[in-house]
Amino acid sequence: MSETSPSVVVLTALPVEYDAVRAHLDDTEELVHADGTRVERGRLAGTPWTLSIAELGEGAMNAAALTMQLVSWLRPEALLFVGVAGGLKDDIELGDVVVGTKVYAVQGGKLTPDGFEARPEVWHGSHRLVQAARSALRELAGEGVRGHRKPIACGDVVLADHESAFADFVRRNYGDAYAIEMEGSGAAHAAHLSGQLDALVIRGISDRANADKGDDDASGSQERAAAQAAAVAVAVLRKHRPRGGASGSDDSEEGPHRGGGDHIDFRGGTFYGTVIGKQTGGGRG
Repeated sequence: MSETSPSVVVLTALPVEYDAVRAHLDDTEELVHADGTRVERGRLAGTPWTLSIAELGEGAMNAAALTMQLVSWLRPEALLFVGVAGGLKDDIELGDVVVGTKVYAVQGGKLTPDGFEARPEVWHGSHRLVQAARSALRELAGEGVRGHRKPIACGDVVLADHESAFADFVRRNYGDAYAIEMEGSGAAHAAHLSGQLDALVIRGISDRANADKGDDDASGSQERAAAQAAAVAVAVLRKHRPRGGASGSDDSEEGPHRGGGDHIDFRGGTFYGTVIGKQTGGGRG
């Protein structure tokens, strides 16, 4: 497998999530970091991507630390966290997929004599990946996949009581969130700290974050939700283009701009300060 192929890392927390992503890979091999972290790397057929999967375990702190390690080690162009989540809205169904336009860390705040005041932290999904997801979900809708491009709440809590004080806190302060999970904020924060890394959280709905969670899980809802989330992730990567293009050329699908007006193309180069130029009969001057 070429070490120069553009790469993407897909993070999971649970074995069921890992297995759902792995089912889409060909020619896999196991890699082991010096500190013991393991990934399985393979090819995603029909794309230029080399894809590495990691199973990190539960929790945002764990996700943040291991994501930083994996990004430093594997140097991916894109990072996805793919897994299951609880649904927070009445119009969401088991097996639906939420693509995180935003990820909230919901437990930060200040405790005052008047009560707890939320101090939200938020990370936006990569514009490039969200746009790829919008296109992919339009096509997948014809195949029975219900997708939502909505915010996701993240906290170190397994929510199994929609009438709890915590559930009410999430509704009041993060009312636009469609799903709740445990790792997305850690991965998103690590991606942010690493610099220009496209990152996105994709979650299949396996329960409704209420007292029926145990029954939903026992019915196989996690397997179905993980499979749907993995299918959406793969569809997103089939749309997404490596920076520099699949063959090392320009990262725009349209190629260099050829419309009216004066344009100077600096893709692949560096410039400092003001640039002045003019259009001449023989080209750019």
